[in-house]
Amino acid sequence: MTSAVQAPNAVVMIRPHHFISNPQTMQDNAFQQHCSDMHPSQRAYMEVTQAVQQLELQGVKVHLFEDMTTATPDSVFPNNWFSTHSDGQLITYPMYAPNRRLEIRQDIIDFLAANYQMTQHHDFSHLVAQELFLEGTGSMVIDHAHGVAYAVESKRTNRELVARICQQLGLDAMVFNAFDDNNMPVYHTNVLMCVATEFVMLCLDMVPASQQGELLAQFEQNGLQGINLSVAQIKQFCGNAIELQGSSGRVLALSTTAFAALGEAQKAQISASAKLVAIDIPTIESAGGSVRCMIAGIHLPQK
Repeated sequence: MTSAVQAPNAVVMIRPHHFISNPQTMQDNAFQQHCSDMHPSQRAYMEVTQAVQQLELQGVKVHLFEDMTTATPDSVFPNNWFSTHSDGQLITYPMYAPNRRLEIRQDIIDFLAANYQMTQHHDFSHLVAQELFLEGTGSMVIDHAHGVAYAVESKRTNRELVARICQQLGLDAMVFNAFDDNNMPVYHTNVLMCVATEFVMLCLDMVPASQQGELLAQFEQNGLQGINLSVAQIKQFCGNAIELQGSSGRVLALSTTAFAALGEAQKAQISASAKLVAIDIPTIESAGGSVRCMIAGIHLPQK
């Protein structure tokens, strides 16, 4: 089998019919706010619809699923409950908030098994009973090409569980710490960093100085160009981007909020490797996640 590709050309997305900013996650998600829109469900529905159209225009295959229920306000962020891998493995994860555990959908797993070469499904979701949590590619930013998973330790990202799942997937685990300007642990690694084929975007200022060198050495070893983001840019979701494979090359999908906050030199660095595709999702961002969180990349081989 060829080595894993970083940028998937197919993704899963979920369109919510009943969207609110999840009250169960408000406490530890500093990016979250109460949505001011009078009709957040309609707005979020339209934002997902337009995001899908934009990605399909770039040649990305989007498998779109509907969420008709009222019990899962964060269902628009499927990257937290499952991940897929080029060796045929699918992992389901133990989620921190009780209402997020309801997002796990057998119909999506069955669809992937029917349409891709899925050889194994490893379900870790039962570990919530032991209060062990790990929220998919929110908790772990995976460099598929070089076999490394980066994870910021928090109450949603258990260090021992990172090691256990990385062993299952044959990945090297790089667990580190990161704090916001109130000295709170960053709730998800993927708001802080994005690994693409040729570059990595990361806010080093949020990482303790004693841990920065090891991260930079790992990036250098893997030939990744570092693009440093500021704390202010992280608050504008600049770290919450995902590289995808389009029909005319790689694209970096990010929000219009993030795009506006990037500097011209940073945009030029990214554009040398991937086309920037800015997606307007202000309502969804009120829930504390951005474009990366909305997209579950499919790394399974084609059937």
